[in-house]
Amino acid sequence: MVRYLLFLAIVAFIVWWFQYIFNPKRKLETAVERRETFFLDDTQNVRRNFLITYKGVLFEGQKYLGTTDDSFTVTKISIWPRHNSQLYGLSKYDFFDIEKIITESYPYAEIEWTTPVREFISRRKE
Repeated sequence: MVRYLLFLAIVAFIVWWFQYIFNPKRKLETAVERRETFFLDDTQNVRRNFLITYKGVLFEGQKYLGTTDDSFTVTKISIWPRHNSQLYGLSKYDFFDIEKIITESYPYAEIEWTTPVREFISRRKE
């Protein structure tokens, strides 16, 4: 009986460990800490927002469904930083890189930034 319980405890620990290692939220948090780029998205669910980290800054994007000539697809994306204070040190080219990463998954989407990024990009284009 004790061996059986010990075996169940070991199996439960291994299952928990695999769930922890392959958890996408944990990968996202690790990417923020390491200042890496990571794109967390459920492409099959349009209602779920996506998260992207870039140089330690966490951005969230909302997808909007629309139509193209031959299908329903994501046609608009609104994206904003989770914490505006973390934007320090980013250039306009960093935001263009983020747009490039997003358009790889959603090629028909128009990307719209919210304040303060929108003002920063528009001021730099003039």
